[in-house]
Amino acid sequence: MDAPATQSAHDRTTRTAGEWTWYAPGDGAEGRPRERDDGDGPAAPPEGREAGQEPGREHERPAEACPAPSDAARPEPLRPSPLPMAAAAPSAAGSASSPSPDAILVRRTLAEIEPVADKATSYFYALLFVRHPGLRELFPAAMDVQRDRLFTALLTAAEHADDPETLTAYLSRLGRGHRKYGTQAAHYPAVGECLIGALTRYAPDTWSEAAEAAWVRVYTAVSQIMIDAAAEDEQRAPAWWQAEIVSHERRTRSVAVLTLRPDQPYPFLAGQYTSVETPWWPRVWRHYSFASAPREDGLLSFHVKAVPAGWVSGALVHRARPGDVVRLGPPAGSMTVDHSTDDGMLCLGGGTGIAPIEALVEDVVRHGRRRPVDVFYGARYDDDLYDIDTLLRLQKAHRWLCVRPVVSDGPTRGLSGQLPAVVRKYGPWHACDAFLSGPPEMIRSSVDTLVGIGIPSHRIRHDALDEPAIRGR
Repeated sequence: MDAPATQSAHDRTTRTAGEWTWYAPGDGAEGRPRERDDGDGPAAPPEGREAGQEPGREHERPAEACPAPSDAARPEPLRPSPLPMAAAAPSAAGSASSPSPDAILVRRTLAEIEPVADKATSYFYALLFVRHPGLRELFPAAMDVQRDRLFTALLTAAEHADDPETLTAYLSRLGRGHRKYGTQAAHYPAVGECLIGALTRYAPDTWSEAAEAAWVRVYTAVSQIMIDAAAEDEQRAPAWWQAEIVSHERRTRSVAVLTLRPDQPYPFLAGQYTSVETPWWPRVWRHYSFASAPREDGLLSFHVKAVPAGWVSGALVHRARPGDVVRLGPPAGSMTVDHSTDDGMLCLGGGTGIAPIEALVEDVVRHGRRRPVDVFYGARYDDDLYDIDTLLRLQKAHRWLCVRPVVSDGPTRGLSGQLPAVVRKYGPWHACDAFLSGPPEMIRSSVDTLVGIGIPSHRIRHDALDEPAIRGR
């Protein structure tokens, strides 16, 4: 997705996994993050609407200081492109028209497995934990979504089996990210053995000696990429960082802004995200975006919303206090600013998805380039615009920044309606780079809208939506 392929990904001969390799504990396929949930917690009663700010809270109406909607003719709508399986990484042109024999066999197996994917992956983990009980500690206590993640990883690898560049980037990222679980090269043979056992049982119609040989070749190559990426990353970065909570500010009943101090320098770019593990839920990691650009003091900021059944988000909002220590995985994500251009930026942030948008704006400020930046901050109710004052202060200090709050329900001093529909009224945006952050459904509808009004798809930036997880937990 966002990770470049390492030169040694294909030609390294050290630390090989042998004949069998590759599995995907923990995070699985990356998705956009902010506060991503895997749904592995017990059911909890749904919370009501956040209390938010005190009644009568007023804020400047940014729309009054920003340009009015454009009535200029817009280009004819373009047919939206489907969201890619591996974020921002299109398949090679030849992979769809002339797949390799191994890719054909692997995809046939997966097509047979797909209707019974839950049973097949459950059987795989049962084999793994019975035959190799020591590996159980690498995985979270609840395994329901973990089963989905394995199949998603398999589908992604099969989709890009004939696209080495995309596949290497995707798997290299997974290999680096899995270091935080304690994954070792020696673990991969056991996993491969059990995966073949599951495929043999649940794909009887397409399974054959040729299919097994194809899986061995693809699986071995795939896992070697992950092992090489982890080995290279080990030379330059820790598997995880310890970070102390130094500030915990409740903005609403269910939203908190946390400031953390890592135990050693933590390199990242504005617009990226990380994974967080709390001491209350070991081996359960959730993704959160950085809410600011890198700071001179090294502190990190996150916006966290507690949602029903959210193990990690609930702990971070309701239980965490200054002095508590959490663990951070490596930074990830490709929704970053290209500072070599002064092209305009169109930023859409929904809910706590406003966090990385604020980081992007700060990044532009710190680079000292005067480029037009339009921010649309969406929420359901006016009180849910929990960080509007931060954005308004930035707008007041920088004439190139325009902030428009958008509320879908209830009265508001800002703009009313669904975020994509409101954005469509303004512009034109076809010369802008677009940055989207928020719930997956918001991102999908926004992509369709922006492509339809003339923004080329390669200029629309967000992270993957394919992970079977719900943001916010």
